[in-house]
Amino acid sequence: MKKILGILMIAIACLALNPSKASAQEDYRFDIGGGVGMTGYLGDANPSNLLKYPSWNAEALLRYIINPRMALKTNFYVGGLKGNSADMENVYPDNKTYEFTTTFYELGEMFEFNFFNYGMGQSYKKLKRFTPYIAAGFGLMLWQTEGKPMFSFNIPIGVGVKYKLNKRLNLGLEFMMKKCFSDKLDGADLADPYGIKSSFAKNTDWYSTLTFTITYEFSKRCEVCHYKE
Repeated sequence: MKKILGILMIAIACLALNPSKASAQEDYRFDIGGGVGMTGYLGDANPSNLLKYPSWNAEALLRYIINPRMALKTNFYVGGLKGNSADMENVYPDNKTYEFTTTFYELGEMFEFNFFNYGMGQSYKKLKRFTPYIAAGFGLMLWQTEGKPMFSFNIPIGVGVKYKLNKRLNLGLEFMMKKCFSDKLDGADLADPYGIKSSFAKNTDWYSTLTFTITYEFSKRCEVCHYKE
């Protein structure tokens, strides 16, 4: 690991000290890659501490780069979620406790807005190799509880940072909170434990993803378009 970090730092330093290569930055339409990270769950089996029962996630993504400030991202997640009501202060009827573990699959579409013009070279565009960004969108998710497949929509919203290693390679770190339009993410037994019906504003489940990504840009954009009448 120390050797890998050392090589990475040397590569970044060489790129930073070689402006001639940076000035030759090409503009690309798409960004593809993947990442890994962790998930958190908030719901009837864990109402307050997002980090109490962490699990895992993996992501594949394709990003359409609209311009240096905006992008559309299509992503696919697979990950785990888990929770346990045994340590909660609230007591369920008959002093019952509930524990669940599930795997979810999610397909989403996101809009990203960069705080800075993201890129390398082209100084007149004031491009930055690093930028924070905000993102929001919608998703479809599938999971299984007690042997039964479940399906729901969700609304993800969050923040992230991007760093350009070179003209085509990018690193990213993104945190998303996702509101699920179902109260059965943690199982049917916890769908209505107090007899309170679920609605958009209350008694539905949330989960989070914190994902480290690496992506590669491709499909060079036309730099000069010649138009003839």
